[in-house]
Amino acid sequence: MSKRNERDRPCERLGLRRQPYPSGCVRASMRVAALFSGGKDSTYAAFVAMQRGWDLTHLISIRPEDPESMMFHVPNLAMTRLQAEAMGLPLIEEPAGRGEPEELDALRRAFGRAPVDGIVVGAIASDYQHARVQRVAERAGLRVFAPLWRLDPADLAREYLRVRMQIVFSSVSAHGLDASWLGRRWDEAAVEELLALREASGVHPTGEGGEFETLVLDAPPFRARLEVVRASPTWGGTSGTWRVDEARLVSKE
Repeated sequence: MSKRNERDRPCERLGLRRQPYPSGCVRASMRVAALFSGGKDSTYAAFVAMQRGWDLTHLISIRPEDPESMMFHVPNLAMTRLQAEAMGLPLIEEPAGRGEPEELDALRRAFGRAPVDGIVVGAIASDYQHARVQRVAERAGLRVFAPLWRLDPADLAREYLRVRMQIVFSSVSAHGLDASWLGRRWDEAAVEELLALREASGVHPTGEGGEFETLVLDAPPFRARLEVVRASPTWGGTSGTWRVDEARLVSKE
């Protein structure tokens, strides 16, 4: 096992409800940046890093030109600025041209701008993304930490509810997910429907296969929550997006 690859450490295999963010894997003073899309998985991974006592100093957002990017989340990336403000963290943004080489080069540039020891990612099951992020990070002398890697997706879907994250669906593209899911809240009913769709048609409960994307409006690390003022749903027959046109931060009190 590579010393730089922490995903297979036994401490990452502990049950979510017993100890979702164990602390014994690396030193508590670890300075890290989170690869951040504004979706549920990257937000929760950043939360895990903070709960472990690591020094989360930056968020990193890659902005791909390709709307069908296989590497990076695309919908509502502009919201990461408000989310970073809500978390009180600086945001490193890096545009990426079309194609894998351009996207990996953008990742390399972004990592070079972050004065950290490691990168936290929200990957759950995508070998495609994780292997490429790992390769770029290693060349930059950074360690990669994937605290959600290979966790049970059903447990993880429920964990987002347990920690009271407020999540909405920002895009859908899978059998069983129609236009009514655009802008829908991540609640117990939605989770149960996703689990049923997994049995019926193989939909991944956390969307790891590209079935859907999400936007986080509130989470434990947020000092304020996002309020969507105006959004535009677009449906194309078998897939659609929910674009936030205007949002603001409001007090959580």
